Amino acid sequence: MLKDFSVQALFMGLLTAFVGSASSFAVVLHGLQAVGATDAQAASGLMALSISMGICAIVLSAVTRLPISIAWSTPGAALLASTGAIEGGFNAAVGAFLICAVLIIVAGLFKPLGRAVAAIPAPLANAMLAGVLIGLCFAPVKAIGFNPLFGLPIVVAWIVVGAFKRLWAVPAALAAFALVLAFGVDIPEGALRSLEQSLVPTAEIVRPVFNLAGLVSIALPLFIVTMASQNIPGIAVLKVNHYDPKPGPLFAVTGFFSLLSAPFGGHAVNLAAITAAMCAGQDAHTDPKRRYWASLIAGVGYVILGLLAGAVTAFVALAPSILIEAVAGLALVGAFSSSAMSAFQSPDSREAAAITFLVTASGVSFGGISGAFWGLIGGGLMLALSRLVKIWKDRA
Repeated sequence: MLKDFSVQALFMGLLTAFVGSASSFAVVLHGLQAVGATDAQAASGLMALSISMGICAIVLSAVTRLPISIAWSTPGAALLASTGAIEGGFNAAVGAFLICAVLIIVAGLFKPLGRAVAAIPAPLANAMLAGVLIGLCFAPVKAIGFNPLFGLPIVVAWIVVGAFKRLWAVPAALAAFALVLAFGVDIPEGALRSLEQSLVPTAEIVRPVFNLAGLVSIALPLFIVTMASQNIPGIAVLKVNHYDPKPGPLFAVTGFFSLLSAPFGGHAVNLAAITAAMCAGQDAHTDPKRRYWASLIAGVGYVILGLLAGAVTAFVALAPSILIEAVAGLALVGAFSSSAMSAFQSPDSREAAAITFLVTASGVSFGGISGAFWGLIGGGLMLALSRLVKIWKDRA
């Protein structure tokens, strides 16, 4: 195994860990806080997720000798942000995280469930994701409206750096956020002392509460989004790079690590999609059989970054929340554009996708159940009706 190590894989693994964390930790932090997590619980969730996905990547890469990258569910975190607080608070959200983890494990071990998730019409899944993401994608504009001196540097950094190197756009926005916070925001007295204290990682165990609101508003949509937007594309990226792992066991392992992180506030761990291409591509090594070291090193990086989650959360808490939402929104622009384009590409399913998107994006809950679930139901009914009408016309 050590003979396969290379400096090239080392650098790519470290870059993957940095990009994977920096590009979306703001989304995860905001999502956890939106469903009721305190700063301490959100920091604990970030730490649990980062350590879980790091160990998961190390285990899977070492056992399979394949460049299997792991990530937290960024679309899932965006779903949490759009859902908001539910009956039972963060305890109920944690209960939903546990149910989602069990569903992912079952989907990996029980093939019919995995096939059922894969059978969800792609336009509707993408429309639901686009509806979930659009609210956060408005945040950069709102940040500029809140305070141009704070919001503009973040957006400009993202635009300028992204024009040259898309991969560094979000880290640049994050750096601009740090500078705005350091030089533009009045830091309360004693805040730096609390920041120093948060360098020591602390885990907050949250007692789960299981109720219908958590199941329908969070667990089921989180499961669908994580499978459709992360796990299944993650397998596709590996296959594009000429790797052919068995999906079921990989899904089950990510579900197991999701189960471990949930009691500490983590929402979901899954196969990576974007960073998977970094570790599985030629930039990791010219020899495909030695690229697994890149994902293994990335796993080590995630564990180290996870131990710093408390300090990062305390630092971010010093700024107006709209600024970190702006960074999160910029991180999701690419995901929103691609999901929206995929949702409305086919004329046959365009109206159904529109209904799914609009109901989800409305953010309105019916009966205590989030719009993401109703959007998928409404779009599914519309799609079924249009297909029945088409069959009836063909027979007439």
